[in-house]
Amino acid sequence: MDRLLLLPVFAHVLLVGLIAIALGRARVRAAKSGAVKLANIAIDSSGWPDNVRKIANAYANQFEQPLLFLAAVAFILIFGLADMVSLALASLYMAARYAHAYVHTGSNAVMPRFRLFLLSNAFLVLLWLWFGLRLVISP
Repeated sequence: MDRLLLLPVFAHVLLVGLIAIALGRARVRAAKSGAVKLANIAIDSSGWPDNVRKIANAYANQFEQPLLFLAAVAFILIFGLADMVSLALASLYMAARYAHAYVHTGSNAVMPRFRLFLLSNAFLVLLWLWFGLRLVISP
């Protein structure tokens, strides 16, 4: 079960990589097309066009709330408490994060994106609560 619980972690690493590639491509396109002057983004990233900034924001998001996800998985593994419930919650969390990133880098519709954020947050809270409960009741 421990190894299976690492699958959602690998899914997160893949998501970070996919967004990084999309960000790199968008930045190169913007620079080549003249949509941005390199001098305008040398110190501050606010000079990038909106379509590039939304991908950059989605990339930065992967190093915010998901840190709590990674910590939860690490603690679950350290304490030997991996089970089907923690695997399901971790997988649902990552599915919601993929959906959130898809909306964020695509239409960037705020309310659907916010709902997906809340959904992923709910799965994360449940993962932590499940871990805490298992920690308290385990022998």
